[in-house]
Amino acid sequence: MTNTSKTLSFVIPSYNMEAYLDRCVNSLLSARKTDDIEVLIVDDGSKDGTLAYAQKLERNNPGVVRAIHQENKGHGGAVNTGIAAATGAYVKVVDADDWVGPESLEEVMAVLRKEVQRDDPVDMLVTNYVYDKIEKRHKHVVNFRRAMKPGKRLTWDDLGRFGIAEYILMHALIFRTDVVRASGMQLPEHTFYVDFIYAYQPFPWVKTLQYLDTPFYHYYIGREGQSVQTDVMIRRVDQLRLVNQRMVEATPERGTVPDGLYRYMIHFLSIESSVASVFMILSKNPENYAKKEQLWADIKAHSPSIYADVRRKPMSRALNLRGSVGRFIIRNGYLVAEKVVGFN
Repeated sequence: MTNTSKTLSFVIPSYNMEAYLDRCVNSLLSARKTDDIEVLIVDDGSKDGTLAYAQKLERNNPGVVRAIHQENKGHGGAVNTGIAAATGAYVKVVDADDWVGPESLEEVMAVLRKEVQRDDPVDMLVTNYVYDKIEKRHKHVVNFRRAMKPGKRLTWDDLGRFGIAEYILMHALIFRTDVVRASGMQLPEHTFYVDFIYAYQPFPWVKTLQYLDTPFYHYYIGREGQSVQTDVMIRRVDQLRLVNQRMVEATPERGTVPDGLYRYMIHFLSIESSVASVFMILSKNPENYAKKEQLWADIKAHSPSIYADVRRKPMSRALNLRGSVGRFIIRNGYLVAEKVVGFN
């Protein structure tokens, strides 16, 4: 394990985020003890005052906050830079317009500080996250109580079943830094939705995990132009396809990893494949309908066995309903889900 005085490195990919950085960074520095916390603000070639403000935060918090500047490489490129620069035993990505809860931060740090003293620290910590949607009074909190026992050291085979649309998003994850690096993960540059890859590719290198049942991460959603808005995602279906291809390539064959891990990765791959399919259908564009068919054909060409396991999932079966009737059901199902959960 890397010898470091820092327990946790926060990586903040930042492009034109001057207006949000203060809230984000202040939340990360709200811990009673910050000398073992590192905050890396990666300015991704911003055109506003993001870099200057990051440098101001660095001057005001020496030894804790570090401003890093790079030419624009997109969200994935900024995450890659942050992970490469991290000196903490653990690493967590926090988008610049998001923040963490102060009480949960204390809980997280208490767990990680104990882990870094162990000879075999846990490879991954999972927490809850909050969909903090603008103008929505009830904030939807995603938890994993059904699948994970909180406060216990777990392996993949200890996990229960995840719900049909339940998965471990990037916002829920804190990785041991050495694990992420050992996985060789390099997120594609100038590509959106790489958080799917981040929350997927390193998993075969994760041997132990722990679930902390606390609403740690606040996912700010609903601002104009955000990458998860429906119309934006429809315009970027080719990027969703690229992300899907990377996830397929990172999927191990059955029998090469623990059964619990394989089940989860197939579950998650089926969700991402379905998400990409939904937005191709929502576009009402025949060219995108053809891309949807090609996405599934590419999975089959890569591995018939992985394809068969992904297609057996209920969500995958629903997303492959044929013809205009199937597309009508899918569009209306999406609208209902968006109203209930408020996920974009």
